[in-house]
Amino acid sequence: MRLLSLLSLLLLSLHLQAADYPKREMRAVWMATIYGMDWPTRPAVNESGRRQQQQELCDKLDMLRSCNFNTVFLQVRLRGDLIYPSAIEPFNSVFTGRLGGNPGYDPLAFAIDECHKRNLECHAWIVTYPVGTAAAAGRNRRSVPRQRPDLCKLYNGEWYMDPGLPGTSDYLYELVEELIEGYDVDGVHFDYIRYPDLADGFPDAATYSRYGRSKSLREWREDNIYRTVERIYHMVKSQKPWIQVSSSPLGKYSRINIVPNAGQTGLSVYQDAQRWLHDEIHDFVAPMLYFKDMFFYPFVKNWMQYKSNRHFVAGLAPYRMLPPDNWPADEISRQINYLRAVNADGIAFFRGAQIFRNAKGIRDSLQNHYFRYPALLPPLSWLSDERPPAPLNLSVSVEGNQIRLAWEVSASSQAEPASFTVYASPGPWVDTENPVNILATGLRRQEARFDISTDIEQGYTFRITASDRYHIESSPSKDVYYYISPYIK
Repeated sequence: MRLLSLLSLLLLSLHLQAADYPKREMRAVWMATIYGMDWPTRPAVNESGRRQQQQELCDKLDMLRSCNFNTVFLQVRLRGDLIYPSAIEPFNSVFTGRLGGNPGYDPLAFAIDECHKRNLECHAWIVTYPVGTAAAAGRNRRSVPRQRPDLCKLYNGEWYMDPGLPGTSDYLYELVEELIEGYDVDGVHFDYIRYPDLADGFPDAATYSRYGRSKSLREWREDNIYRTVERIYHMVKSQKPWIQVSSSPLGKYSRINIVPNAGQTGLSVYQDAQRWLHDEIHDFVAPMLYFKDMFFYPFVKNWMQYKSNRHFVAGLAPYRMLPPDNWPADEISRQINYLRAVNADGIAFFRGAQIFRNAKGIRDSLQNHYFRYPALLPPLSWLSDERPPAPLNLSVSVEGNQIRLAWEVSASSQAEPASFTVYASPGPWVDTENPVNILATGLRRQEARFDISTDIEQGYTFRITASDRYHIESSPSKDVYYYISPYIK
């Protein structure tokens, strides 16, 4: 990372106010593994192919880091199959070209490690109830419909786990439990945690007759989804309370007065996500707000109004800049501007491909403007309110063509800080509340190195903060002033 260019931006940005760029903002992207859409784009049949798969991911994560993203939603469960070894479900074919084929390495463990090296959180994106087409399930002897036909219903040519069966909730609970026990994921992120489209025709009459008791069909179906979310949330928090539980509900929660003809909403498919927020069994939602104009802004306002002291991260649709929709590039820009104006907690893009391919210049726009400076992740203040101790003994030195910062953590700390943030500013003082002074964040080591040019002559002040796994930031370290000069001091 080049310090000169970063510090030059600081010099050019002294006139900016903190409100121009948020200090705290989730900046996420959904990376789809299904059909090789985002990663991997081709299967591997030998060691060379495996190395190419791994390098492809590293290259894409490097792109995200260069744009100051801080979160990846990585699809780990596709349609009743996985991208990691499991005692419950088989490997998807995307890594090897063969259903159940072991790719010779653990893609999820590799991805988590590479994300963390680049200061990115990795959330495990789980497609919840859909478990494959009739044809695909028939070919795979370990598919969920063949292994657990008692839990599945065929509907419009697709297999779905029946949310009304207690065994379905048990199955998903065990799947998530296995995941969090085996992997250092930062979040569990549910997709399609609802009934299918045109849900009124879903063939669960026998299930309702057996388990519905005195509830209406609507109340019973909403409770089925709720019960699974609630059980998993409390299980995760009992084992690793810092892991965030979230979902990507439909962007339109319900019909609202200003948009009475909203079409399908979350409540249409028995997905009461605002209730999950209100009842504190979610840490954030990332609704799929893949619309514009009157189908976007009023629904953002609705989510903001009812997020219930949890986080609201807006899911945006850069894929709609491509045919057949052909949105202009400034449509996404306007949406980002609005989200920041209403103090949304973050932005997520569906999906990675449009960022990696720089569709209509979107990556350039993020890198040069909207995500120009790094951002800390929003604090999970409902999980912890204790600030970690400030880093100690910050030192700054030049080694060759690099400037090196090193620091220590308090020996009295109950737990090691999860990450660190470096602040820098020209002159004798640095304001750690101004986001333009963030040089780097999410660092997981007690050291940072930046390339410099020793041709410059300028003094800078540095400070370091620590953050725990709940994203609670410490007070800053003591200032260190360092004068960079081509001349001997």
